[in-house]
Amino acid sequence: MARDILIVDDEPYVRKSIAGILEDGGYAPRDAADGATALEAIDSGPPPALVILDVWMEGSEFDGMDVLEAVMHRHPEVPVIMISGHGTIDTAVAAIKKGAYEFIEKPLDSDRLLLTVARALEAAELRREVAELKLRAGETKELVGSSPAIKQVRTIAERAAPTDRRVFITGPAGAGKEVVARLIHGRSRRSSGPFVVVNAAMMRPDHVELELFGSEGNGSTDTGSRKIGTFERAHGGTLFFDEIADMPLETQGKMARTLQAHTFEREGGTQQIEVDIRVMAATTRDMENEIEKGRFREDLYYRLMVTPIEVPALRDRREDIPELANSFIRQAAESAGVPPHEIGSDAIAMLQSFDWPGNVRQLRNFVEWLLIMAPAPANGPIGADMIQTALGPPPSDSQALPGPADLMMLSLRDARRQFERNYLHAQVRRFGGNISRTAQFVGMERSALHRKLRSLGVLNHEHDGNGADGKGGADSASTGTDKLNGP
Repeated sequence: MARDILIVDDEPYVRKSIAGILEDGGYAPRDAADGATALEAIDSGPPPALVILDVWMEGSEFDGMDVLEAVMHRHPEVPVIMISGHGTIDTAVAAIKKGAYEFIEKPLDSDRLLLTVARALEAAELRREVAELKLRAGETKELVGSSPAIKQVRTIAERAAPTDRRVFITGPAGAGKEVVARLIHGRSRRSSGPFVVVNAAMMRPDHVELELFGSEGNGSTDTGSRKIGTFERAHGGTLFFDEIADMPLETQGKMARTLQAHTFEREGGTQQIEVDIRVMAATTRDMENEIEKGRFREDLYYRLMVTPIEVPALRDRREDIPELANSFIRQAAESAGVPPHEIGSDAIAMLQSFDWPGNVRQLRNFVEWLLIMAPAPANGPIGADMIQTALGPPPSDSQALPGPADLMMLSLRDARRQFERNYLHAQVRRFGGNISRTAQFVGMERSALHRKLRSLGVLNHEHDGNGADGKGGADSASTGTDKLNGP
């Protein structure tokens, strides 16, 4: 299908001339005589693939620069070629700074115009493809969420970013350790350099040193068999070791020496290779236990453990689930080329009731699956029934509400008590043990809810001298620690 190109110029013969050139080139031109008409044409339907825009338009409410700024703000993916019969170097520079792809003086040369149009469209297509690949790969440099736990992670990451200090990131699988590493890299002075990821658990034990440090092959630079290792590929940027605890002990020794000296030798070589890299590492393991059992070198651990960051499990920051789920469904919809769906409040509450053993990664995969396999009604949000069907019953400790068959076997008093216990247990879990937030949601005074939870056996009160709000906070009606009981 021919690409749609909008021509904006106040002179009819210029519009007609450019349209003829574009038609000969296989494009589908349309035109506008002034800035207001152009903006209406761009905003009222699918935007054009490209805009050819005159700088000066007599009698127009908006000149070319105004239209350029509007297009760059509303449709930054649309390339704009500026044209003018009274152009100056200053005008051309100003247009490029505002986002124009190119500036061409009138009278227009047909060959140059067609070549510029082709290049502008190709550049725009490449940008779209790169953005889509990053989206599909899940590459992100931002931490989604506003819980206290994730705010603390974000604060430490942002403080560490401008420095070149090594960072050691711990946390369960799928919690977002690589996202934290990318955030630090993206805000560091190395952001324009490479970000190289090495998963030690995925490397063949007998090839680890070859992959990391490279090889001279037969010892000759003329054989073509030299291999450049990961350390050299990361030069000028960041080298991120995921699952560092799985690195063989022999390699750990060489890596410790490399971190100390900032130099290494390729396999089969004698020349010292100097590299300028920042090293970050991550693990799901208890490193002190690994060291105690002799599986990880203590000297390497302390060289890496300069700035420690612990990423919490998703169950420890359930308040972030609404923001995460909505972010993931927007990204998934954009990637799939379908309209994004709203996730209903009842569905969000159900998502918050699950423990998500796979953490943020599991939630993201589920939301992407949900968009495809359980789409919302045409004019409605994704509901709790769709979530329940997809996830199955909640785990036993999440206190699913009893069904009618269960209630029929109980007296009214016992049924009410069981319903209240299960309902309040689920709500307290949903709000991460925060009694004040739970009370606000269910419509009770905090102190009254506290007494109700203890009377129903939902909270276990232990006197240890500390104030608590479900998990050791300072929001308690009495001294002691209240802990959420199981079923």
